[in-house]
Amino acid sequence: MSHAFVEVQQAAKRFPGASKNAPPLTVFENVSFQLQKGEFVCIIGHSGCGKSTIMNALAGLDQFSDGSMVMEGKEINGPGLERGVVFQNYSLLPWLTALENVRFGVRARWKAWSERQVTEHSMEYLEMVGLKEVVSRKPSQLSGGMRQRVSIARAFATKPKLLLLDEPFGALDALTRGVIQDELVKIWTHDQQTVFMITHDVDEAILLADRIFLMTNGPEARIAEAVEIDLPRPRNRAEIIKHPNFYKIRNYLVDFLVNRSSGLRVQENEPKGLYYPTPVNPVHVDSTTEALTNLPETAPVTEHEEKLVKFTPKEIRHG
Repeated sequence: MSHAFVEVQQAAKRFPGASKNAPPLTVFENVSFQLQKGEFVCIIGHSGCGKSTIMNALAGLDQFSDGSMVMEGKEINGPGLERGVVFQNYSLLPWLTALENVRFGVRARWKAWSERQVTEHSMEYLEMVGLKEVVSRKPSQLSGGMRQRVSIARAFATKPKLLLLDEPFGALDALTRGVIQDELVKIWTHDQQTVFMITHDVDEAILLADRIFLMTNGPEARIAEAVEIDLPRPRNRAEIIKHPNFYKIRNYLVDFLVNRSSGLRVQENEPKGLYYPTPVNPVHVDSTTEALTNLPETAPVTEHEEKLVKFTPKEIRHG
């Protein structure tokens, strides 16, 4: 019996064909993974591989065509307060102030709390994201970065067991993005919730994640590898780039996105899904680790090393 906090098994998403006789469109299939309690996992891949569909299914806002998803031993079959979501487009109620937006979520989570308890708790999380001075402003009076901070404060304030982030910083400029990344790390360190985050930013994934899932291109996408980011915590953007393994990890992830994500196609006589045979409990491969560790810091992965990683059915461990 699995003891994972969240477990997805053999998930697939299909849509009907464009015409009556056309085959269905398979966005992804045979996707299996586990999330451990308190873990921060990022998933990266090109547009169209189904990342948002996976996240929406975990949130209870969508369903898989095949497969199962379980959280703490119970099937996920709809939205629940034990799961919080932060979208890229903020999703704030425009007629409420920043404080009232957070209070709205907190009040729904703890209906028996007094108004004072709700306000104090909401203010605590708004202060964590640096918005103490603007709590009375409505979303239209806030910058994009401030709106996203309100969304993050609201999501964390409800203390969900699983927090789902769908490219929450994708629309922000680089400076604002960096500041809010720091705020996210600070709150996550404080609350230690399990986080599943979609991102296209490799540096962001390395900064935040314990593990990074790499998805092949769609259609018929799948999680090809799960890379463990074994860099010491706490991490910050200024110091992490000085770590001797940072560019080795970064080059490996970029090489996957640029060169290998479109080439990892399953042959007809090969099983589809993850490369490793026990996808929800992968093991580490010393030979692959050694190959990655010996890569020059700025050099791309060589053809030999690419094949070594590509055909080794295990998880990659750095460090």
